[in-house]
Amino acid sequence: MRYERCRMLFGEEGFAKLQAASVIILGVGGVGSYALDCLYRSGVGHITILDHDRYDITNQNRQIGSEAIGASKTATLQHLYPGIEVIEQQMDLAWLEGFDFSPYDLIIDAADTTRIKIELAKREYRKLLMSLGSAKRYDSSQIEVASIWKSHGDALGRKIRNELKKARFDRNFTVVFSPEQARCKEKGSFVGVTGTFGLTLCSEAIKRLLAAD
Repeated sequence: MRYERCRMLFGEEGFAKLQAASVIILGVGGVGSYALDCLYRSGVGHITILDHDRYDITNQNRQIGSEAIGASKTATLQHLYPGIEVIEQQMDLAWLEGFDFSPYDLIIDAADTTRIKIELAKREYRKLLMSLGSAKRYDSSQIEVASIWKSHGDALGRKIRNELKKARFDRNFTVVFSPEQARCKEKGSFVGVTGTFGLTLCSEAIKRLLAAD
């Protein structure tokens, strides 16, 4: 049976919660594609992904599906993971303001745009699991999970905290981050870290869904 070992681990009641759950992943690159793979293999019943990019050869060091150079990421992943829903859409402020997140139990933010991450947090912090910076690092043992206010050693996290403070936003949401010092100036990346970010986001999602009433 496909999910037999998941049922053993989560129990019938817990697994039923996963089957009934609805999760949206914003961005399916080096972090989001691994979050997708993990959620899908764990039996989460309703998964939606959003992205607008096409695969480039430079994605092949870290992104699931990136053998399909030039192809749509969402279309490729929908083929690899039958049954998921896809939204091929650029995430901008106009989209964010008009999108209805109410059907989703959780939102996994694996996107790159700082302003979108900040506005998303203000609006949907209760459901949010956010990835901070995963590039320029290669030590996966330094990855941590914490409230945005307790994240540290990460430039993106610092910028998000500062902007939220300016907006007098003081609510909590969970982030995955690494305080590892940048190993290069450019956006070098390593799947051992980006993939672990995605798997950690998935683990946090599974824990939250299992704990839900």
